[in-house]
Amino acid sequence: MTIRVALADDHRMLLDALIAVLAHEPDLQVAGVAADGPATLKLVQEIEPDVLVLDISMPGMNGVDVARQLHKEHPKVKILALSAYLDKRFVQEMLKAGAMGYVTKTAALTDLPRAIRAVAEGQNFLSSEITAAVVSEIAPQGTSATPPLSALSPREREVLRLVADGVRTAEIARRLGITEATIEVHRRNVMHKLELRTVAQLTKYAVREGLTTL
Repeated sequence: MTIRVALADDHRMLLDALIAVLAHEPDLQVAGVAADGPATLKLVQEIEPDVLVLDISMPGMNGVDVARQLHKEHPKVKILALSAYLDKRFVQEMLKAGAMGYVTKTAALTDLPRAIRAVAEGQNFLSSEITAAVVSEIAPQGTSATPPLSALSPREREVLRLVADGVRTAEIARRLGITEATIEVHRRNVMHKLELRTVAQLTKYAVREGLTTL
């Protein structure tokens, strides 16, 4: 039986590499690709793939939100997370959102065919790197991890990105079409939710989460 696969990632070179890998697997067929969150939702609506390989960090809508929506609207589509992140928080968030597996980008060229077959059959799959990372993070005690990006609303994530990029409040308000007072409210909410106190901390968080590449 041929497994129809959709690929969602905003890095064209990686997409091309994954397509080339899957082209050598006679039972796996790439049925479509998307480069951002909204396009991924539209693609799945149109082609109903058996498996969606979904990047976590994408423009427009992150992979956690995409997975959560698709899990409700298209429960038959199996979701396999694809990410450069090894942090167990991202793994947990994606699995909670409905993903059945998690493959790192560094292991994708070797693990992806096996992972796709596993989730297509209803089995869970984690890259060996992910298993090791999750186990290594169980031991430390007494520290609280910063909440994941999915704790923020889409508007709060946009404000965070612009703040981290060094955009002034007045310019953020102009770009988003809302008042400066509303921007300040969003910024306070972001800092409260993430338990951060300074713009420098917000910027560091945004870089780590892939919102900005400063």
